[in-house]
Amino acid sequence: MKKRFLLSMLLLIVSFALCHGGNPYTTLYIYGGEDGEVYLGKLNASRYDSESIWNEYGKYGSKYNSNSIWNKYGKYGSDYSNYSPFNEYASKPPVLKDKNGKVYGYFTANRYKYKRADYDMTDTILENYEEIRDDVGDWYDVIF
Repeated sequence: MKKRFLLSMLLLIVSFALCHGGNPYTTLYIYGGEDGEVYLGKLNASRYDSESIWNEYGKYGSKYNSNSIWNKYGKYGSDYSNYSPFNEYASKPPVLKDKNGKVYGYFTANRYKYKRADYDMTDTILENYEEIRDDVGDWYDVIF
């Protein structure tokens, strides 16, 4: 299992760099809500960035904040919410965008969602989100 995990992390890093034109510095922003109007944080920012989903002490990395994808009771982190990336049937999951508004796809476990963000990084998060939400900081160290 550990070998599989390490291999998936390696694939995640390589594919993330490739899917962004080889530019590992393209920050992706997560937007949720009915029309994608609710800002949910930065997907691939430093764990020390106050807007990063990897900053467990920040607004978007806390599992207690209502607008955090790590809040399993919240609108954007629940397994059952139509707005959560972790609901396999969500029809209005979060969308990933860069600073210029270019859309990189929907961040969702719903494999049938049109324009789903199908990257190793998002897939790894979606496959391991329950473990990640319990230790965001350690997972940041593994992924990045």
